[in-house]
Amino acid sequence: SLCVKDAIVDSFRDATGDRPNVETVEPDVQFNLHILENRATIYVDVSGGSLHRRGYRVSQVEAPMQEILAAAVIAQSGWTGERPLIDPMCGSGTLLAEALMKYCRIPSGYLRERWGFETLPGYDEWVWQAVRREVKDAIRPLPEGLISGSDYDSRAIAAARANLKLLPSGDKVALKQIRFQDIKGIENSTIVVNPPYGMRIGRREQINEFIREFGDFLKQRCKGCEAYVYLGKRELLKEVGLRTSFKRALKNGQLDGRLAKYELF
Repeated sequence: SLCVKDAIVDSFRDATGDRPNVETVEPDVQFNLHILENRATIYVDVSGGSLHRRGYRVSQVEAPMQEILAAAVIAQSGWTGERPLIDPMCGSGTLLAEALMKYCRIPSGYLRERWGFETLPGYDEWVWQAVRREVKDAIRPLPEGLISGSDYDSRAIAAARANLKLLPSGDKVALKQIRFQDIKGIENSTIVVNPPYGMRIGRREQINEFIREFGDFLKQRCKGCEAYVYLGKRELLKEVGLRTSFKRALKNGQLDGRLAKYELF
């Protein structure tokens, strides 16, 4: 990092006689260096920061799902809004938010206040505002009851509500504090869920029993549904106890998880 920084500022000094200052918190232009074996690649970041940070997650509970992982789950489900989407263990609402953004056509950078390209030569404010207006005009409202979620933890529901209200139509996502064990039934819907595991559940024996209990819930009380279950520990899928329609690897950093689809008749 220091070598790249020195090379950049020294090139300015050689060309102009002045050495520019470096802003470490909010730079006008950011450079990313990636080294693999003996090959280095330098990228100019015109976005102004990591695009996986949508900006809606102002509140969260323990171990929240990363936004792009949730977006991948929604994409793999093939859900387009033809029937209700439900997350019975919604946590801080990341899956719900990504489903909302997909259906309503909300771009991932909707809440971003600044972009790296705004400081680059050739930036045209008029063109950028025209692009923004076109994208905003394409956003559509969310029908009542199309997306909903629940969780046993009141803190999770509060966090989900705070996050969703930052997005257009976020207030139309129905949220309820209830254990999935107490839900009477779900019919003809798309279920997406990232069941908690680890510290929020307890010992391994408790985790296994929790996942088995959820599998029974799907089998007995979710008629006519498709369920998409993502587990960061792929070995837990066998505890669900249902035949999968597919199992797909979705890796997130060091997390080698699996997304499983279950068709519930």
